[in-house]
Amino acid sequence: MNRTIYAGIVNAIAPLLALRVRLRARSDAFYGAHMGERFGRYEPGALAAGRPVWVHAVSLGETRAAQPLVKALLDRGLPVLLTHMTATGRREGARLFAQAIEQGQLRQSWLPYDLPAACRRFYAAMQPRCGILIEREVWPNLIHAARQIGLPIALVSARLSERSARAGQRYGGSALRQAYAGLDKVLAQTEGDAQRLRASGARAVSVTGNIKFDAAVAPAQVKRGRAWKQAWHRKTIAIASTQDGEEAAFIAALAAHAPGSDALVVLIPRHPERFDGVFDLLQSAGLRTIRRSRIDPAQALPADTQVLLGDSMGEMVSYYAASDAAIVAGSFIAHGGQNLIEACATGTPVIVGPHTQNFEQATIEGIAAGAVLRQPDAASALTAAFDLLGDPDRREAMSQAGLRYVARHAGAVQRVLDAMAPMLGLAPTPHA
Repeated sequence: MNRTIYAGIVNAIAPLLALRVRLRARSDAFYGAHMGERFGRYEPGALAAGRPVWVHAVSLGETRAAQPLVKALLDRGLPVLLTHMTATGRREGARLFAQAIEQGQLRQSWLPYDLPAACRRFYAAMQPRCGILIEREVWPNLIHAARQIGLPIALVSARLSERSARAGQRYGGSALRQAYAGLDKVLAQTEGDAQRLRASGARAVSVTGNIKFDAAVAPAQVKRGRAWKQAWHRKTIAIASTQDGEEAAFIAALAAHAPGSDALVVLIPRHPERFDGVFDLLQSAGLRTIRRSRIDPAQALPADTQVLLGDSMGEMVSYYAASDAAIVAGSFIAHGGQNLIEACATGTPVIVGPHTQNFEQATIEGIAAGAVLRQPDAASALTAAFDLLGDPDRREAMSQAGLRYVARHAGAVQRVLDAMAPMLGLAPTPHA
């Protein structure tokens, strides 16, 4: 499919996209707020000032991944426009950069759908000096419109799995290949990603690493998690970032383990719209559950509590810091896995499932470093976590291995800044 056909298709379905926003807004009004932005129409108060560096972080994971890079841009005095497509991503951006937003140095907006006219309106309104797309957000019309006005675009911390590369070749056709070719810089996480990106049409590809390794684990969040652990006085397992389709398997395994254990399990669904449904599943399984939103976790929990439902946002580091072992979910169904680096950075032993293609290199290296275990299913992962609770020497060895693993891979943000210095208007560091 070439870009002309692609553009015709997305223009034809524009009314369905508007309907989709309205339907989603029924369950989350925030998703429907500023709806015009999704079609490239902006109110004066939404406009960025001062030729900003535009950073696109589509959802929650990409927003968290972008955090160290955005902070580095802000620290250098650059104005930033941060765009999203999901409500969870925009909320997290507002939380992470609240001070910069208040000071007017950072503005947030929805990125418009990949409609040709909407993309042109977006660039005309926001006037960015350059664009930074995080990980894999490659949209044909968005990149074509940037090329038309000479706006440089970089794909940063870029990743492309073999599966996604095959799907792009099969369904994206020349439109996607032209989009990759239209990027001015592609800064890949690994050499494998770089090779697949080149084969997909990308030019000017280099390897700068994964910026997630530079995400600062806030000492205050770690300290808070340690205080929770001290208050609970119990060995604790975190089951983090579970997706729809995983909770039922973990809850069934928990129901089998719980009667013979005094350990506390913290279950943290990935998406807030599923908090209530997961709580109902836990109740139906007969597991004595408390919701984080209903308690002060720095206080002792009732002695009979088996599960703490992590129905909060922005506390993942604290959950990890409070735990003796962490199962990083999203990897026990064909979803591709979630970020395990954050858990390693707190010194928490990590267990993942078989489906980790979104973080495959990080997972392979974490396993080789001795910081990560892989298990085939939810029941096996939970058994492995309980085994770790009874083996303090192994826990300590995995903890130290995780800290060394993260420290060894740090520095990707600086490499990105050096590679993009001309686009950003910055002087490269002397060592570059």
